Amino acid sequence: MPFSSLPDLRRQRGFLNPNIAKFIGLSILGLGVAAALLVVYALIFINPRLPSLDLITDYRPKVPLRIWSEDKVLLGEFGEEKRSLVKLEDIPADMKNAVLAIEDYRFYEHGGIDWIGIARALATDVLRGSASQGASTITMQVARNVFLTKEKTFSRKLYEVLLANKIEHALTKDQILEVYMNQIYLGQRAFGFAAAARTYFGKDLKDISLAEAAMLAGLPKAPSAYNPIVNPKRAHIRQQYILQRMMEVGFITKAQYEKAAKEELKVRAPGSQYSIHAEYVNEMVRQMVYAQYKEDTYTQGFNVYTTVNAADQQAAYLAVRKGVMDYDRRHGYRGPEETIELPANAEDRASAIDDVMDDHPDNDDILAAVVVAASPKQIDAVLRSGDKISIKGEALRFVAAALSEKAKKEIRIAPGALIRVMQDAKQNWQVVQLPQVEAALVSVVPQDGAIRALVGGFDFTQNNFNHVTQAWRQPGSTFKPFIYSAALEKGFAPSSIVNDAPVSYPAGPGQPNWEPKDDETPAGPITVRTALQKSVNLVAIRTLDYIGVPYAKDFITGTYGFDADKVPPYLPMALGAGQTNPLQLSAAYSVFANGGYKIQPYLISQITDARGKVLSKAEPLIVGNGAPRVVSERNSYMMTSMLKAVAQGGTGARSNSIGRTDLAGKTGTTNDAVDGWFAGYQRTLATVAWMGYDQPKSLGSKEFGAQLALPIWVDYMAKALKGVPQFDLPVPEGIRFIDGEPYYDNFTPNNGLVTNVGVTVVDAISNFFGWTPSQTPAAPGNAQPAPNVPGTSQGAPGAAPGGSANRPQSESARRFLDNTNQGH
Repeated sequence: MPFSSLPDLRRQRGFLNPNIAKFIGLSILGLGVAAALLVVYALIFINPRLPSLDLITDYRPKVPLRIWSEDKVLLGEFGEEKRSLVKLEDIPADMKNAVLAIEDYRFYEHGGIDWIGIARALATDVLRGSASQGASTITMQVARNVFLTKEKTFSRKLYEVLLANKIEHALTKDQILEVYMNQIYLGQRAFGFAAAARTYFGKDLKDISLAEAAMLAGLPKAPSAYNPIVNPKRAHIRQQYILQRMMEVGFITKAQYEKAAKEELKVRAPGSQYSIHAEYVNEMVRQMVYAQYKEDTYTQGFNVYTTVNAADQQAAYLAVRKGVMDYDRRHGYRGPEETIELPANAEDRASAIDDVMDDHPDNDDILAAVVVAASPKQIDAVLRSGDKISIKGEALRFVAAALSEKAKKEIRIAPGALIRVMQDAKQNWQVVQLPQVEAALVSVVPQDGAIRALVGGFDFTQNNFNHVTQAWRQPGSTFKPFIYSAALEKGFAPSSIVNDAPVSYPAGPGQPNWEPKDDETPAGPITVRTALQKSVNLVAIRTLDYIGVPYAKDFITGTYGFDADKVPPYLPMALGAGQTNPLQLSAAYSVFANGGYKIQPYLISQITDARGKVLSKAEPLIVGNGAPRVVSERNSYMMTSMLKAVAQGGTGARSNSIGRTDLAGKTGTTNDAVDGWFAGYQRTLATVAWMGYDQPKSLGSKEFGAQLALPIWVDYMAKALKGVPQFDLPVPEGIRFIDGEPYYDNFTPNNGLVTNVGVTVVDAISNFFGWTPSQTPAAPGNAQPAPNVPGTSQGAPGAAPGGSANRPQSESARRFLDNTNQGH
């Protein structure tokens, strides 16, 4: 075709068709006019109505109450939004680059509205025939997330563009990016990438890897769809795309891409974002902070630093769990929590299993499982995750009776039964059950009262009643040391002899006499040290009767901090007939541990605002610096000497397994084994463990504090005291040793010492020949000199031996007596 014919061809094809040219020209003109009118409209009507930028120029978002251990481990949070404010310079480069690569890689080049990006997105949408490409810059997202709603309207988009322009003129690029990184919602109630890093990976943002950063960067587009907990496959696909995008724009090398793409991520399970179980601690803190700051508690970003040590707290949690589970196993299997019909259809069966699982959530490592096959030799079950497990052999011993064809319906394990399983130390599955009994532990620093660990129950989600602070129970024989401490000030010594013989006290008109008993056969005359070591009831009662109940009550409540209205003014006080709680008891034992000073347990060391400004700080009374002395150093020395004998060779001898010689403590078991206790200490920690039912009932006829609470105490203290040097208790002033026995220097043999109580010549002879002691009626002045030891004192000056005023004379007293016949 000749060259000259080209114009004709173009005209034929419409390239220069006048109508088309006219249309294009008018369209351009119309768009220009519309744009001009839009600009005028925006300037006149919208721009003046744009909100103030104070919300981002003085950026103070809602930040939750955050609770920390004393060694800076996060224990928990309270608030609608999980958020940790972090400065841009503290955000890892990989995290910033991952966000920029996928959200707005030209962020530092445009002025808030990326016209090139918008054109590219429009072109892509036209080619694909759908509006799938977004063109929102990070600045526009800040405008939308902070100031606007999520409705998709033209006016809202116009507001967004104008706000983005306003923001760009008010803040630097780094400031805008910092707001974005802290404000954006990323699922699981997490706002900002610092909170997301902790939520999904249990890490501080500074510690995440490139692969983890890419996973988090995928969340802003659709926090639910790309949630690695809920939708791990979709999250992985998007993470891989972001890594590839980072390589394409030059943020990472090919080698970095390949390494990150292969990294296996460990996403945390829901509800497990905290590595330490401190639920009861967290709730105590929340209540204390709320009492002062009300609703600001949950939005102002308060950081509460507790006295709790993270490792000690976790050790306490595990010790309580193990102690409770061991007790539960000793008392037999109660049966499945529920049994359902399993449909034959596989899909229906899976649905039925999911439904019943929803009603029985997992309890930490105690998992719900539905049995699909059962025989005396093997159980096959399905977990919540869908994994199938088999349990056989020795692991079935606990539920052997429930697998028998003769088993009662309520305990039988059959297909459809919902049971509980957990893995042992060797990762073998075994059948267990959620316990009904409760337990608690609290550990206090005796020198200042700082609470190092506190576990208020077996599981907070199952029972949020805090047994450390709220459970007022009879302390049993853990109260006996306070009786003997009072007796030391009345002339007793560890070597004082008291008759372990049956005794009978009148209980009032028309009432049978009170005749307290021990589990063991009365031993006759024994030393106070031996009596405490073996937890002999009769000796504690005789000692209290001798020194006088009114004196003892005043001394004990005034010295050790027990509530006077919870300590009965009757002889059963000697057996722990009053009421206390584990926290109060730990403070009382701290007086023994620290040499005689009264401390006040405290949990919060300081509170700061979101920027680190200290709002309040604890000022505890410290031994040697403000803590009041309430008993002499020699008294606490004597008591520690006797309580060490309990821990080393008495009812607390299980503590020897820790391998220390500086432990002291006392077991306690209330009547019918309703409560089991162990209260003990080393110089640096005073710890109390308790076990019992919320609705008081017997823990078992063969259960004592030594089997119930002491194992919990031992497991905890073995870890808490690891690496702590042995403490050799120095002999204080005012102590004299005679024939290896300690005495107050003003209460020595032949010089004011109460040598024996309730011991007659007949008792001494009977004891010598091994005869059974006879019952001794209570009478004033029952203390007697030791046989053939002339001149021994019957009591220190001012002592108040016996006397009917010390003995129960009312129905209320009788009730105390009925509840106090046991105590080990």
